[in-house]
Amino acid sequence: MNHALPVSAGAADQSFAPPVITGTSFREAIDILFHSLLDVCRRHEPELEGVLHGDANISEFSPERMARALQVQGIWFQLISIAEQNTAMRRRRHVERTEGRHALRGSFSAVLAEAVRRRIPAREIHTLLKDLRIRPTLTAHPTEGKRVTVLEKFRRIYLLLRELELPRWTERERTGLMADLRDQIELVWMTGELHLEKPSVEQEVAWGLHFFDETLFEMLPEVMVSLEESLREYYPDETFEVPAFFQFGSWIGGDRDGNPFVTAAVTRQTLRRNALASMRRYRDGVTHLGRMLSISERSLPAPASFKAELARQLAASGDARGIARRNPGEVYRQYLTCILRKLEATIARNEGDAITGAPDYSDADELINDLRTLEQGLTDAKCPSLAVDLVRPVRRMVEIFRFSTVRLDIRENTTRTTRALQALWAQGRADEAAPPDVADPAWRDWLLEELARPLTGQRSFQSLPDEARETLETFRLVGEMRAELDREAFGAFVLSMTHSVPDILGVYLLAKEAGLFLDAAGIEICPLPIVPLFETIDDLRAAPQIMRDLLQIPLVRRSTRWQGGVQEVMIGYSDSNKDGGFVSSNWELAKAQAKLTEIGRQAGVPIAFFHGRGGSVSRGGAPTGRAIAAQPPGSIRGRFRITEQGEVVSFKYANRGTAAYQMELLASSVFAHALNSERDPSFAPHPEFDDALEALSGASRAAYVKLVSHPDLVTYFGAASPLDEIALLNIGSRPARRFGARSLSDLRAIPWVFAWSQNRHVITGWYGVGSGLRSFLDVRGESGAALLRRMFSESRLFRLVLDEVEKTLLTVDLAIARDFAGLVEDARIRDEIFSMIEAEYRLTCEMVRRVSGDGAVAERFPQYRARLAERLPVINQVSREQVELLRRFRGETDESRRESFKSALLLSINCIAVGFGATG
Repeated sequence: MNHALPVSAGAADQSFAPPVITGTSFREAIDILFHSLLDVCRRHEPELEGVLHGDANISEFSPERMARALQVQGIWFQLISIAEQNTAMRRRRHVERTEGRHALRGSFSAVLAEAVRRRIPAREIHTLLKDLRIRPTLTAHPTEGKRVTVLEKFRRIYLLLRELELPRWTERERTGLMADLRDQIELVWMTGELHLEKPSVEQEVAWGLHFFDETLFEMLPEVMVSLEESLREYYPDETFEVPAFFQFGSWIGGDRDGNPFVTAAVTRQTLRRNALASMRRYRDGVTHLGRMLSISERSLPAPASFKAELARQLAASGDARGIARRNPGEVYRQYLTCILRKLEATIARNEGDAITGAPDYSDADELINDLRTLEQGLTDAKCPSLAVDLVRPVRRMVEIFRFSTVRLDIRENTTRTTRALQALWAQGRADEAAPPDVADPAWRDWLLEELARPLTGQRSFQSLPDEARETLETFRLVGEMRAELDREAFGAFVLSMTHSVPDILGVYLLAKEAGLFLDAAGIEICPLPIVPLFETIDDLRAAPQIMRDLLQIPLVRRSTRWQGGVQEVMIGYSDSNKDGGFVSSNWELAKAQAKLTEIGRQAGVPIAFFHGRGGSVSRGGAPTGRAIAAQPPGSIRGRFRITEQGEVVSFKYANRGTAAYQMELLASSVFAHALNSERDPSFAPHPEFDDALEALSGASRAAYVKLVSHPDLVTYFGAASPLDEIALLNIGSRPARRFGARSLSDLRAIPWVFAWSQNRHVITGWYGVGSGLRSFLDVRGESGAALLRRMFSESRLFRLVLDEVEKTLLTVDLAIARDFAGLVEDARIRDEIFSMIEAEYRLTCEMVRRVSGDGAVAERFPQYRARLAERLPVINQVSREQVELLRRFRGETDESRRESFKSALLLSINCIAVGFGATG
């Protein structure tokens, strides 16, 4: 391990006195965690102590002991991450304490202080607040290796580390906290980190709800408070109404794109569980209010309007006398008892155990109104602080999470929706003629005719094929559950693999046939937003014309107007990168957004973007603030959706302080872009820069495509990486391939990225960049070099791309990559493809240094380099062991020995993923 002890391990640890965690240093926290882990190691498997000190040769271990060693290394990476989060939180507090909150990057205060400096009028803030909509969306993509039980233990370790910051403890109390910390690490040590079986969708739902229960229910309302406080500070003469602009979406239990385990029944169950999670949290909040608001009417008479509402609630409860007798003279407690009983009845109804005759809540709005009445009653009674500090947070929580916790998206691909439409086309026809080809104008004509035809009754799906019936039942479920649970239980229908206008119109027709339209005839308005997802580079290029045509269709315009006046479009970072490489993907995404923004403006229907980003750089992962700042001017305007996947969710939302910061960072970055992107000269388009990026994109894509279209790349990739073995990790319910084929095109982007990062080639984050830069300089010479240096200083997009490329290059290790390449049996294939990768790597390192002017790759990121240096010695060791484990696992014929190698192999994959902090 890179954490070296100053003297012999035994002597050092016996005399170790846990330091007090103070200031902004990382070292005290990491020392405490290291010695705690060391103590646990000595207690259970002292022979592994050398692994922690970095002087053990684990290649000589038995497979069973090797697995334990890899688990120890994985735990250590998790503890490093906890120490880093703890340190980052302390540093943010230090900045706020010493310089003021406005000095904290990513805070509302910083954005609004700048707005005041720029003299942005309050009316623009009012307008932005009215339109502001931010929705990070949790996805079920299989990129999280940690089980919920392990997440809970790491959460407790973080909390204990925070307790050790406090100077108030006596030595005896600190010793007790240290013992608790060791106990939690010991429990992690003895808990299997890997899923023994592939998780079910139900388990994935539980994983997602874990973060709401632990942090998000409590901390998201705090983010609203932070904005309100900043508005009061910087615009003191204004009164702002802050809506519930920040909500969470989810694909977990709704994403059926290539996942046969997500059915209509599973989605129904998911919605119930999501609803119950929020209702139970509100019950806790209302119960707490009841304990707190012990106000006697003799001490503080209640306003007449509140007493009148209380009388109405008591009469409706059916137990007015009993409630009044339980809390005589305590009118606020009586009122809260009425709310609590209605909540209990609502929960019971959704658990399938309705309480006969008991009043309940038909929707979240009724509960919000009851809480508003309580809030107003306290304010009118001259207790405004109690209303704001106690009741408003609960009301805010209900406004944000409603009776759904998240807005669940339904996602499906065009292959499935087209087959369902073809089944409808054939249903009831006397002839057996095949439906028109989807590219035939006759297909579009049929869709438009069917959409214009009034419904005469509910269509029966019984005679349809099972797949088509399941698809249509899902749409029918949307209508049922919106009425039964919450009008905002669903977010949108996301259509993967959108290639044309008829693809989108077909989804409208499925919704119509399922009875989802607002009017009985099914010709006026579809209330469910239909969101096309453009993934490949060809699709991104086609998207502007598709959306131009779509937004001319009256049904689409009416539906969009009813839904809020904005058409959402999703853009895919992962598949566009897999399709064309890193530079080309980023440039095509930027161009598509700029063109689509203008098309929306021309059509009078603003287009908002849903960014399908992953955790790794290759899949769009980048620092939140900088990634948003690099979006085209005018492309956000206060509306922003983004996917949050796997380990990114754990990193951002596992701990409350970090969660609050990450949510405020996202919201404030969107706020800043909306306020500044169309007035700040630095955001203005530069035709010269655009021309250069077009050239760079074309040349880099050509180099990338030459590699990925190599006829033997699939053979090389399968052998020189743990691609097939990753599927054994059981980290998601969804298969790695959409349709089960063995082609590169059918392979999902996540395992594509995951496997290239494991074998230390990491081509998805840099390949082609060197060729693109060299081609540009070969053509343009010194003037081109000067232009690139200008772009490096002035172009947000180009700088972001180069920065992330350089960070990725630091994770590449050619020596280890060559070891992985040695797993390819055919020497010709091995040498030919590896030589291409090696040459491009060296060229890319040379070219990025030439543009940046730095002496070394990523020299300007000392913190990132230090963070990586803490991890790389162990990651490199594990990577080498993985090569040998792959060789033994693949070559072993004895099933029991093969199983022992498998366990160690999967732990090595998990360990490397945890070390780098990203999988796919």
